[in-house]
Amino acid sequence: MFTGIIESLGEVIALKKDKTNLHITIKSKITEALKIDQSVAHNGVCLTVIEINNNAYTVTAIDETLSKTNLNKLKVNDNVNLERAMKLGDRLDGHIVQGHVDQTGKCATIEEQNGSWIFTFEYNEGTDNITIEKGSVTINGVSLTVLNSNKNKFSVAIIPYTYLHTNFSSIKINDLVNLEFDVIGKYVARLTKSYNN
Repeated sequence: MFTGIIESLGEVIALKKDKTNLHITIKSKITEALKIDQSVAHNGVCLTVIEINNNAYTVTAIDETLSKTNLNKLKVNDNVNLERAMKLGDRLDGHIVQGHVDQTGKCATIEEQNGSWIFTFEYNEGTDNITIEKGSVTINGVSLTVLNSNKNKFSVAIIPYTYLHTNFSSIKINDLVNLEFDVIGKYVARLTKSYNN
């Protein structure tokens, strides 16, 4: 379980294919606090630490994960948003984030707003993937509030702190991002659909 409040940026220093899996090695300030078998969200994707070496650690993404996220687009030197799993009793500063990405979305527009930015994303309609105005959504692991909720399209406002401390500063138009829709919204959508059938 995560909150969508990014702790640190990590730098991809190695990528190694192993059959259909991808081993991702990341250099990060939080490495010294990690341990083997710990869950860490990478651009919102929950992955398990399998190896630690000095200030770098390695996780493995399987084919299922690679097919549904933007991790298959990673290159050496890319930055990823990192968050360790929340501790029981911590404040929930973002919203309930599972680290289970629903699908990718594409950055459609970026508008600078004299000190902040409005990013608009488009996504393929999924069975239970919806946004609502002022609801929550997770983009590359960042908990954000939805603006301009439309069918298969929504926007978010990015403040300077988020822009500088996450990989939003490197997102460009047409880039793919990982989307995790609000878990409560997904349950409501599924229940509504079940009752209407």
